[in-house]
Amino acid sequence: MLENTVWRQYNSENNYRQMLARFCKMDIESLIEDDKILYGVLKAKLTKKELKLFAMDSAQIEDAELKSEFSMNDEELEKAKFKLYKKLKQDKVRLSFRESALTYNA
Repeated sequence: MLENTVWRQYNSENNYRQMLARFCKMDIESLIEDDKILYGVLKAKLTKKELKLFAMDSAQIEDAELKSEFSMNDEELEKAKFKLYKKLKQDKVRLSFRESALTYNA
């Protein structure tokens, strides 16, 4: 399941659930239970570049490799990381990852 994802290119395990809980400051039990659906919500909320940065940064890839992959300098990389993790903490994004968000009809 989810073997050919951006996440799995850089991480040996599907541990994005733990990373999301950590960065979104949420209990892991409150996240969507189905991994495929949770990953789909993650892909919908982040740009391709942000998702790749999240996967690579979570895999603890060196900043030098991140800079060359994204063609950024130190300042641009720090801004991109700041923007990414700020986005994950926003209520409109992080609340989308909750199990209760699946049953809510707006």
